[in-house]
Amino acid sequence: MAAMGAMGVMAAVGALPAGAGSLPPLPTLGVPGVPELKPLTRYEAMRLGPGWSHSCHAMLYAPNPGMLFGRIPLRYAVLMQMRFDGLLGFPGGFVDRRYWSLEDGLNRVLGLGLGCVRLTEADYLCSHLTDGPHRVVAHLYARQLTLEELHTIEISAVHSRDHGLEVMGMVRVPLYTQKDRMGGLPNFLANSFVGTAKFQLLFALKILNMVPEEKLAEAVAATQKPKKPAIDHAAVAAAKQANELAAAGLESQAVLEHLAAVPGAEAVVAELHAQPGADAVLEQPVAEAME
Repeated sequence: MAAMGAMGVMAAVGALPAGAGSLPPLPTLGVPGVPELKPLTRYEAMRLGPGWSHSCHAMLYAPNPGMLFGRIPLRYAVLMQMRFDGLLGFPGGFVDRRYWSLEDGLNRVLGLGLGCVRLTEADYLCSHLTDGPHRVVAHLYARQLTLEELHTIEISAVHSRDHGLEVMGMVRVPLYTQKDRMGGLPNFLANSFVGTAKFQLLFALKILNMVPEEKLAEAVAATQKPKKPAIDHAAVAAAKQANELAAAGLESQAVLEHLAAVPGAEAVVAELHAQPGADAVLEQPVAEAME
């Protein structure tokens, strides 16, 4: 199924057919919460001027019939890598179009990081224009392997020249979501990715029919938790003073009057006044804000 999906995408984004009047519509990601990048065909990418840089990366994957804990289908094994800067990305890098074709340049970089795989134009999947001030077009290749072949590449990567230097190690992407709705793919997507790597991962998973689009949207949405509010240090100091005064046996009204004179403690005073039985409340330690 994934291989058929790849063939369909390559047909859509490949070289411009002779005599064709217009290009077919290009696929988009369409996952809420993920900024859409502009897709372009390989033909369009090759016609970009010399002011453009080209990055080429490869997604290597294999069907995986295994089960996690005997009940969670693993579906596919997808390789990514931890980079020297602590960011996740696909194997690959920039290709100097003055000296290399896209595939030759990609294979040169893969040889440094993986050591035992060569991709061809048939593995080309998509191209996207990147955001930001730099004029970069990102190309992604995808090759389906057997699980044994993928494992061989993982072993070879440990012995490659860049291992421990530019590449800290290979990782497999969990393509499932556990019952808590965070374990697996959502937690993985909450990591930091380099450049377009996160977008490319989601795009490939959708286009190759490896994860349903609605499941991708759910995984992305699960990572978009509201940020923790900034700590009000004045309120923390006021809470500590309230604890100390109450522990010293000071009457509740005296504690409130003292807190009212503390800069930034208005919120603590208002909260205490609003509670029924302020005397009883102040007999208990005031909870301190936690980092």
